[in-house]
Amino acid sequence: MGEARVVDLARRLGVTHVTVNRTVARLVRDGYVSTQPYRAIFLTERGRKLAEECSRRHQTVVAFLRRIGVPERVAELDAEGIEHHVSRETLSAFQRVLSQPP
Repeated sequence: MGEARVVDLARRLGVTHVTVNRTVARLVRDGYVSTQPYRAIFLTERGRKLAEECSRRHQTVVAFLRRIGVPERVAELDAEGIEHHVSRETLSAFQRVLSQPP
């Protein structure tokens, strides 16, 4: 767990290995992953923290959408876009609503 290979990422994301390599190079430069030639890609501590934050945002958006009656599959799909654009203020409002009984 906590590692990925270029070929697996390319297949999962539907992009070329060249695209993955370029993106990984930027992530290495910015301190989010570490890698060695012909080895798996690993999250750094900084990368792990960002991944956890992204996961929490996603879970909050999905939970909010589910709370207002959106079907689970649709909520998952919609959250993929919403979570990247939602402001901190709106996310906090979602969390306040979710903290109240249904």
